[in-house]
Amino acid sequence: MVSDRIERERVLRHPIERVWTALTTAEGLSQWFGSEAEIDLRPGGRAYFRWEDLDDESVGTITVVDPPHRFAFRWGIEGLPKTDALQTLVEFTLEPVPEGTRLRLVESGFAQAADDIARSAHKANSQGWDAELGDLAAYLDVVA
Repeated sequence: MVSDRIERERVLRHPIERVWTALTTAEGLSQWFGSEAEIDLRPGGRAYFRWEDLDDESVGTITVVDPPHRFAFRWGIEGLPKTDALQTLVEFTLEPVPEGTRLRLVESGFAQAADDIARSAHKANSQGWDAELGDLAAYLDVVA
């Protein structure tokens, strides 16, 4: 059985407002999460992400905007048609800590897909989040 969730936590050496901006603006997102981003930052708003190097894109629907602490969106499960109704929920939670900001990422909802699709998507997104969160930290360090 495939895990329904991916969970990651990182402490970033930057103020919560700077991390929030990197997560919730097209300018910030396009620096670490793919090569292009568009975002309508409101519940029900559209989030568009493109990865030029992978020739891939994804569209999500924003579900939570609680500045500067919580941001969430739903997007499609890799391996399913882009029009499929099954989606995962990606949630970012930010908390100020003495070292900067604790970022917690949870992506959930994989188990609703067929086992082979869920397993493949979970593996791909686990690896993807590891790389993307590393890119986020590097981006924040450069713009510091």
